[in-house]
Amino acid sequence: MRIDLHVHSTASDGTKTPAEVVDLAVAAGLDVIALTDHDSAAGWDEAAARAREVGLTMVPGMEISTKLDGAGVHLLAYLPDPSYEPLAHELSRIIEGREGRLGAILEQLRTAGIDVTDAEVRRQVGSAPAIGRPHIADVLVARGYVADRTEAFTRWLSAGQPGFVGRYAPATATMVELVNASGGAAVIAHPWGRGSRRVLDEQALSELAAAGLAGLEVDHRDHRPSDTAALRSIAARLGLVVTGSSDFHGAGKVDHELGCHLTAPEQLDRLLEIAASHARGRDRATTQVVRPRPQPCGR
Repeated sequence: MRIDLHVHSTASDGTKTPAEVVDLAVAAGLDVIALTDHDSAAGWDEAAARAREVGLTMVPGMEISTKLDGAGVHLLAYLPDPSYEPLAHELSRIIEGREGRLGAILEQLRTAGIDVTDAEVRRQVGSAPAIGRPHIADVLVARGYVADRTEAFTRWLSAGQPGFVGRYAPATATMVELVNASGGAAVIAHPWGRGSRRVLDEQALSELAAAGLAGLEVDHRDHRPSDTAALRSIAARLGLVVTGSSDFHGAGKVDHELGCHLTAPEQLDRLLEIAASHARGRDRATTQVVRPRPQPCGR
């Protein structure tokens, strides 16, 4: 069974619609995907409907922005209940923070000689519920300022660059607790990739495990082979689930093709049981994995 537990669509900063992502997953030979758009469940219904039609299993999820010791840490939440009010409140604050910084980013870019308008970015965002820096990066690409998203972040949008503006994100441990309280299970995305590496040593991971963290995304393009080996050992010592994923964004992120890293079936089973346990323990209805429709028996 081929399982990819971290993919994005146009419901956040991917370039393919949720239904298109499902079709591409089937074409890539995947059996299970998790749709994990940023801070939102907006793509779940479309992906679920298509998954039932084409025979793919879909795990509803989201990738939530958090902070630990001043560094951004992304948390993959699997089977959370997005209507759980404390979780919904924090997600709204995160999305408002994304929206609120757009003007400041564009002003700073203009000061640096990059003329991008609010309208251009909003056209790029389309129907996605949240504005992300990748949307701005795509406008920079379209305008010819940079060759791709990677260059846009390296030159303009990452911390320390002219177009970077911080935003609200809750504490990582707080969000782990909220995900669990909503009936979901929390996994740290690409823990030793990007800026989160400096704050996620084994001691910090141990403390998050004590707060209810379910797992680590160990197999990821942002990790070197030595990173994956070390993270796998840490996960074993802490009793955490180990996942592997593509972090697919369509054309928005190169070298992250669907299925490039996979999660073992027994690890997915553990993750789903943890989420079910959290839901039972708090007397909440469990957000359901989307299963393919049964096929009629042949004669």
